[in-house]
Amino acid sequence: MSAAGAVRVTVWNEGVHEARQHPEWIGEIYPDGMHGAIAAGITEHLGDRAQVRTVTLASEPDHGLTEEVLAATDVLLWWGHAAHEQVSDEVVARVHRHVLAGMGFIGLHSAHYSKIFTRLLGTTCSLAWRNEGERELVWTTDPSHPIARGVPNPVVIEKQEMYGEPFGIPHPDEVVFLSTFAGGEVFRSGVTYRRGQGKVFYFSPGDQEYPVYQHPDVRRVIANAVLWAHRPDVQRLSEEQLGCTNPPRRF
Repeated sequence: MSAAGAVRVTVWNEGVHEARQHPEWIGEIYPDGMHGAIAAGITEHLGDRAQVRTVTLASEPDHGLTEEVLAATDVLLWWGHAAHEQVSDEVVARVHRHVLAGMGFIGLHSAHYSKIFTRLLGTTCSLAWRNEGERELVWTTDPSHPIARGVPNPVVIEKQEMYGEPFGIPHPDEVVFLSTFAGGEVFRSGVTYRRGQGKVFYFSPGDQEYPVYQHPDVRRVIANAVLWAHRPDVQRLSEEQLGCTNPPRRF
């Protein structure tokens, strides 16, 4: 934790859709970019309990994810979609190491296909999808979970891209949310994992074409997830400590 006791949060976004103005109305629904909206939602709910910074793919150096930045990050949020392959493998390895060492990680929407998420889960993370601006109902399947605290059941999102099963992920530690769509599909939209000392949460609602990150209940879920993923009781392991050791033994 920081000296002030706040959760140190880094919100990473490609920033590609914003730079390309794709869709053309993205600046209207996300005037400060999706990363700006996500960060604002965290601050809105957590106030001075969180110190939030934003970085993008174009941030220098290392997409804004240097060793120093990650060492000073308790929870990293990741939004990616159009430029997964542009993310440096070296940066992916660095983020992966920090998650195993104890940093929290929250993957958002199309981050299911990001290099870092597929590396953490070890599977394709493929899914069914259709983008026709349908209504999504996000049902809470575990109302006692900290990430679901204060979240209505269901969360109603009037327009959203459909993500559907089968979802090519390992069996989750917990399924916190399950979404249903107008076409009849279902999707495990909020799932958790432990990877090493790090806690991982994936949450699917959120798209560049719809103002989902302005939705108050979506913002609450993300803020709750930040608190859940933070591990103030855990000492971040060094790279050497993550490796195999062969200590002398006496019997």
